[in-house]
Amino acid sequence: MKYWNLKKINQLGFEKTGIIPRSMSKLFNRFKQELNPNAEVEALEEFKVVKYQTSASIKYVIILFIMPILINQVSKVFILDPIINYFWNQKNPLIFINHSQEERAFADLQRFEEKLHFEVLIGKFNSTSTKITHKQMSEKALEIALEYSKESSNAIKNILADLISIIIFITILIINKRQFSILKSFVNESIYGLSDTAKAFLIILFTDIFVGFHSPHGWEIVIEGILRHFGLPESRDFIFIFISTFPVILDTIFKYWIFRYLNKISPSAVATYHNMNE
Repeated sequence: MKYWNLKKINQLGFEKTGIIPRSMSKLFNRFKQELNPNAEVEALEEFKVVKYQTSASIKYVIILFIMPILINQVSKVFILDPIINYFWNQKNPLIFINHSQEERAFADLQRFEEKLHFEVLIGKFNSTSTKITHKQMSEKALEIALEYSKESSNAIKNILADLISIIIFITILIINKRQFSILKSFVNESIYGLSDTAKAFLIILFTDIFVGFHSPHGWEIVIEGILRHFGLPESRDFIFIFISTFPVILDTIFKYWIFRYLNKISPSAVATYHNMNE
C-alpha cells in the first residue's frame, strides 16, 4: 500500500510538462474521468493518497525544523553554556572579539558620559561632585564590559550550536529521503495547484519583499543581525556589496524560474503576473 501511495504521489507531484498547457490537460483528464465507470473508486483512492501525502509532509516538516531548533537550544543551555563560560572567564577574560563591538561599546559609554554632563548642566548633580560622576562612569564601563563579554561568549556558543543544528538537519534529510520526496511533491502540487491570481500575488509579494526598491534596508538589518549572531565584524563595505549583488542574483534566478518553468506549466499565471505588476 505504501509503495502504491508513493508511486501515486510521484505522479501527482512530478507531472512532466509538454506542449499542451497543464490547465488544458487537466480539463481533458477531468472529462475523461467523468466518463470512466470506476471514477468514484479512483477518486476515493486519490483522496486517500492526498491525505497521506499531506499528513506525511506536515509530520516531516515538523521533524525537519523543530528537531534542529530544539537540539540547538538544549545543547546551548546544558552543554555549551557551562563549558564556554568556564573557559571564557579564566584569568583575563576577552571582552571584544572584533572591532565593531569596541566601536559600539565606546559609543555607548560616550552617550552615557554626555547624559551625565547634561544632568550636571541642568543642575541635577553638583558640578563639583566629580567623585560621583567618576563612580557612575566606572560602574557604567564595567556594565558595558560585562555586556559585551557575554555577547562575545554567546557568539561562540551560537557558532557551535548552529553547527550541531546543521548536522542534525542534514542527517534528517539523508536518512528520510522518501519523506523528502513526498514533501517535495506536496509543495509542487500545492504551488502549481493555486489559481493564477494567487500565483501572481505570491510572486509579486516575494519579489517586493526580497528584491524590491525598499528591500535594501531590510537586508541591512538582517545581515547585521547575522554578523552579530556569529560574532563577525560588521563591515559596511561587505554589507553594501552584498546588498548590491545578492538581490540582483535572486531576482535573476526568480525571473529564470518564471520563464523556464512557470511559463510552460501555467502561461495564464505569467500573463496575470505581468498585468498585476504593471
